[in-house]
Amino acid sequence: MSTVKADVWKELNWRGLIYQSTERELGEMMNKEQFTCYCGFDPTGDSLHAGNLVPLLGLARMQRAGHRPIAVAGGATGLVGDPSGKSDERNLLSREILASNVAAIRKQLEHFLDFTPGNYSARLVDNAEWLDGFNLLDFLRDVGKHFTINEMMSKDSVRNRMEQGISYTEFSYMLLQGYDFLHLFRKYNCSLQIGGSDQWGNILAGMELVRRVEHKSAYGLTFPLITNADGQKFGKTASGTRCWLDPNRTSPYKFYQFFIQVDDRDVIKFLRYFTFLTEEEINDLATKLAEQPEKREAQKALASALTELVHSKTELERAEAASQALFGGDLASLDKRTLLEVFEEAPSTELPKEYFTTGRLLVDALVDAKIESSKAAARQSIQGGGIYLNNTRITNVKEQLSENSLMHGAYLVVRRGKRNYYLIKVKE
Repeated sequence: MSTVKADVWKELNWRGLIYQSTERELGEMMNKEQFTCYCGFDPTGDSLHAGNLVPLLGLARMQRAGHRPIAVAGGATGLVGDPSGKSDERNLLSREILASNVAAIRKQLEHFLDFTPGNYSARLVDNAEWLDGFNLLDFLRDVGKHFTINEMMSKDSVRNRMEQGISYTEFSYMLLQGYDFLHLFRKYNCSLQIGGSDQWGNILAGMELVRRVEHKSAYGLTFPLITNADGQKFGKTASGTRCWLDPNRTSPYKFYQFFIQVDDRDVIKFLRYFTFLTEEEINDLATKLAEQPEKREAQKALASALTELVHSKTELERAEAASQALFGGDLASLDKRTLLEVFEEAPSTELPKEYFTTGRLLVDALVDAKIESSKAAARQSIQGGGIYLNNTRITNVKEQLSENSLMHGAYLVVRRGKRNYYLIKVKE
């Protein structure tokens, strides 16, 4: 048996990540022997989101401590839908959409775990491998007989839905996830399931099935569901959209901005939950936050660590450059994609290309782009040092536009005052 490398229980405990445990001595047991543990991920969408990071990093922490992680993509259970934490019935997905989602999520899971063959190598499995095609009568005889209706109705995930109504389909989800645990126990000697606290009932169901069928012990450990200081569920942006791990849905720049804008009241907690920074490093950031909150050192550390972890060091550097550009940095160094992401919400307008090929005055452009109300106001702003082209201050009221002013041959960023940005695009 492989040697455990670190005390993962102590690690999880100081980070505040232990919410529920089915065994008082589980921490001591994990220090003495290697566990194989699993966590399931719901493929109802084609990307995981920021809220999935706690259980996902939980698997990674287990692996770094010397345990073996299994990530389960719910290709079969996704056809049913987990009622846990949901107030309404999920829309059922087609097999084709679900298969596409599973493929996308598999790639994201592979990014966080080490699959190199060895004593601590991770596994990635799809529960459709053992559930899809399971004969209904066999399932009822082999699995369903071990559950009572009373037991199932006592679980929060079911009880909380009884008033609104719950279909037999979602009611049965607990049996399917319970069988996942039994299958993984039999095939991989997996004796520990981890997940968010909303999965507690499903975890207990799987443990009980292992006990009744195999007459052996299995265990469960849950993490807290993450909320921000205002009590809102973590993972959504100010506009109400989710912060996704897929860069095509949430760009690395926006991902970086999501975490750098975290409230002072949340940032130290999130550093513990979402990073691999040490306790000493986080305590040091907490001291800096208390003494000089305006520097936002803790938020920068959080955004940097997570952007590099989820995307890459290259994408982190781009996101940092873009962030600095908003405070007078070098806009010309930004690639086209990042430039447009940075100024996506800025007012924009189009001007004909001849503005830049015939030497039109900047004053004219400011008026035509509706940045200034009149030429007199435009001249006054320029003379007062309040107009910047691509973050370079302009003080000459006779400044002419040229193609050299354009970034990527088509874009000009105008800043009026300290924070008012406008994007001018060349109209072809």
